[in-house]
Amino acid sequence: MRKKTEGRVTLRYPACVVTDNENDLRVEGGLCADCVHARRVESARGSFFLLCELSATNPEFPRYPRLPVIQCSGFTPKAIPER
Repeated sequence: MRKKTEGRVTLRYPACVVTDNENDLRVEGGLCADCVHARRVESARGSFFLLCELSATNPEFPRYPRLPVIQCSGFTPKAIPER
């Protein structure tokens, strides 16, 4: 997104960008990083977003929630694999 200020153009970026590193995803994604309803989506430009699949059936949930999500009524933790 570009914003023009007195003849200058400044670029504005989202407050939180999800990276490729799994540990960064947990920190920046909050609850969504460990939720069964979240799906990671990559844009054509290489950016990553978390899609809430509950949004397809329930309008209460945003399609792409603002991150980090710290409280969610639809949160269901992923199963932890046994070692």
